[in-house]
Amino acid sequence: MWRELRDELYPAGFELVTVGMDTVGADACRPFIEAAAPTHPSLIDEHHAMAELFGVVNIPNSVWIDEAGTIVRPAEAAPPPRREERPGAAPSDIPGRFGEILGEAAKIRTDAEAYHAALRDWVERGGDSEFALAPDEVVERSRPRDADAARGTAHFELATHLEQQGHHDAAVDHFREAHRLVPDNFSYKRQAWSLEPGADGPLARFWQGPSDDDPDAWPYDGDWLTDVREFGAENYYPSFTP
Repeated sequence: MWRELRDELYPAGFELVTVGMDTVGADACRPFIEAAAPTHPSLIDEHHAMAELFGVVNIPNSVWIDEAGTIVRPAEAAPPPRREERPGAAPSDIPGRFGEILGEAAKIRTDAEAYHAALRDWVERGGDSEFALAPDEVVERSRPRDADAARGTAHFELATHLEQQGHHDAAVDHFREAHRLVPDNFSYKRQAWSLEPGADGPLARFWQGPSDDDPDAWPYDGDWLTDVREFGAENYYPSFTP
């Protein structure tokens, strides 16, 4: 999906760089990168440095950077191009938890058409585009980092290090603290959930949650299905703001 958009706009001077943020790195991201067969740079960020530096709190998010290296739009929801519209409801014949997850996912709405029209306008017109924000507007729209967010980021970084060193139980404690301090950061939550044992296949890693067989074994207060139901699937991605 992204490759087609990149190849369309590349002759006009646009380059797309995708970044997979995952603590376990290449093993988790490789199946998706290979399936996409990208013609653009596709990077892997094991330490979530992009999230920390640019304020990414969910995926997919994008940051627009001009040819001078200046951010002209800070991190915001970036709906991927779609060949067809998202179905209005999940297939009714999928039983259990995964069927419920698909039901919630079907309610998620994005402004893909408006977003990609804005992107094409920026690629064509550069700084003259109405969608290229002035520096003060970029700062105003950027996510502030208060003391809780700073401590939450530190806990997440420590959890990532512990996980990579094989200390999963210790990592969970710090992931939990990061979730408590920065509750709206879905990237922090999804990363921790995906590291729990029991996921069957790369896609399943993103939908982890309590097991019907042993719900008390789940170490986190939330999971994708529970959290999305709590704040509403329609609020999963903020609306595109020109």
